[in-house]
Amino acid sequence: MSGGEACDGKKLVRSSSGLRMVPKHHASRSPFGLDEPPWVPDKDCPRCMQCETKFDFITRKHHCRRCGKCFCDKCCSKKVPLPRMCFVDPVRQCAECAFISQKETEFYDKQLKVLMNGATFSVARGTSEKSELMVCRLSNNQRYLFLDGDSHYEIEIAQISTVQILTEGFTPGEKDIHTYTSLLESQHITEGGNTCATGMLLQYKVPGSEELTQMKFTASEDFNSNKKLSAAWLAAMHKAAKLLYESRDQ
Repeated sequence: MSGGEACDGKKLVRSSSGLRMVPKHHASRSPFGLDEPPWVPDKDCPRCMQCETKFDFITRKHHCRRCGKCFCDKCCSKKVPLPRMCFVDPVRQCAECAFISQKETEFYDKQLKVLMNGATFSVARGTSEKSELMVCRLSNNQRYLFLDGDSHYEIEIAQISTVQILTEGFTPGEKDIHTYTSLLESQHITEGGNTCATGMLLQYKVPGSEELTQMKFTASEDFNSNKKLSAAWLAAMHKAAKLLYESRDQ
């Protein structure tokens, strides 16, 4: 078992929002996770923060578990799964947050499993034209990308700076590339059309170095089934990159 795949223990904790199954050590948490928000104090919300209905003995206030704001029952009635905060059961959320959480459920139910199952790519490191056939997969704790072939690499998700998903018939820089650039600090984000993904450019920082390392992934041409699997993996990686980018401000 590699260092990135080491078993991270979990513990059950109870908060005002509900039961959560969280890693024993904060450093072991998934990069896709979100911190539980502080609740807006009751004294600071005499009215629903959506419809402005005044709270009284009949109209009770409820806190959205995702944003922490105060709402009436009508505006915060949905109980939706929130795996990004490790809740065991579906929790109460406002309409806006419930919509976001429902969209993220597809990532956790489908794309995350695709990433963990892995796919085969021809991988070139840096500017080298020499490539190596490798299986790429997301670690069980969701914190690393593992690349296994004649060589072995472990790339920490938190150290990834740039993800570019390349699509059929285009080269880097042209219009039909899905790009999520500088996930750690950039404010720029662009995406193109819906053509089939064929590869990925990845830039990341190696621990102890400030310089970026680049890897280019190209979908295997050996078998059509492998190519389809690789395309599905790249599509899932695209969703993962988007989720990480958008969650920086949450």
